Amino acid sequence: MSRVAKNPIVVPVSVSVSIIGSRIEVKGPKGSISREINSLVDFQDEKGSICVRAKEETAKANEQSGTARAIIQNMITGVSSGFDRKLVMVGVGYRAQTKGSALSLSLGYSHPVDYEIPEGISVDTPTQTEILIKGCDKQLIGQVAANIRSFRGPEPYKGKGIRYSDEVIARKEAKKK
Repeated sequence: MSRVAKNPIVVPVSVSVSIIGSRIEVKGPKGSISREINSLVDFQDEKGSICVRAKEETAKANEQSGTARAIIQNMITGVSSGFDRKLVMVGVGYRAQTKGSALSLSLGYSHPVDYEIPEGISVDTPTQTEILIKGCDKQLIGQVAANIRSFRGPEPYKGKGIRYSDEVIARKEAKKK
């Protein structure tokens, strides 16, 4: 059995979890998330906690039980306290600002780049070079951050581009004459 799946998931009082077949729905103060979980995994709802078990004793089922437990834990954390991801823009003239449900980026191209923000995600720009992505779905936040970063990824010589706030860029030395 997966070491991750052995631990039960504690459900806070403010969160309600409903399990219908292999579909799990989590509702809380920050929103609600619904997701289909692999059919090799079984759930047991026990007084304030959820236990995840593999239906059969195969390697694939054990792997999926650990993955399902991590997904459910992230869903519960997301609807109770939420997740956020911070991006930093480095470069002369690089700016970001939110316009309604779109993020407008000036990245040194001949035109501004507009990114449509998906439902359930909020994007704030505390300064012109910082982008703060918030929401309750950890997977969607990561995907949005990766999409925004892909418009102008950090380059290794000057470090210009969009990077995660905790990302370290391996810098290269310029050519020598």
